[in-house]
Amino acid sequence: MAQLQLIKQSSGILIPATPETSDFLQSKIKLGAVLVADFKQVRNPAFHRRFFALLNLGFEYWEPTGGAISSNERRLVTGYAKYLASFGGSETALLDAAEQYLEQVASRRITNGISLCKSFDAYRAWVTIESGHFDTIQLPDGTLRKHPRSISFASMDETEFQQLYRAALDVLWRWILSRVFRDQREAENAAAQLMNFAG
Repeated sequence: MAQLQLIKQSSGILIPATPETSDFLQSKIKLGAVLVADFKQVRNPAFHRRFFALLNLGFEYWEPTGGAISSNERRLVTGYAKYLASFGGSETALLDAAEQYLEQVASRRITNGISLCKSFDAYRAWVTIESGHFDTIQLPDGTLRKHPRSISFASMDETEFQQLYRAALDVLWRWILSRVFRDQREAENAAAQLMNFAG
């Protein structure tokens, strides 16, 4: 059966909250019919839009850096250069050689079609995970990976969503927005303006 959205009026009467609900009740349900339902209060959709406006603001100001070499690869190669230096080589010379090697690999990767791109889905997953809203899963090879939890209306109540919003604001402030805005309130105002402009 259909999912109906209803609004409670001051007199205790439930009325359709959307045109789709109204159409369904008018066309499919006979006058006087009794409906049975499990009711759930949904989150504030305006607050949901506010969260996505904040995400969009951070995404607009974020620029990927670091090239085609990951930080893990860089740590591995420089760690190996330091390890070799511990056997009597010049650490400075070995680190310079490691850096040149990494630059060559990065250059080859770029010419072979590997380039940096901004992905909103990957970015949103990162913000969600950094905000502490994730599950840890084990993959078949034994590695553990953080997987973002759903932020859908059905999976979170209003209180949990507000906690995620505050944590996401802190993450975006720490990594991106503090470079652009004076304080978090100014960043939130910019997100609200972005939301009003888009809506």
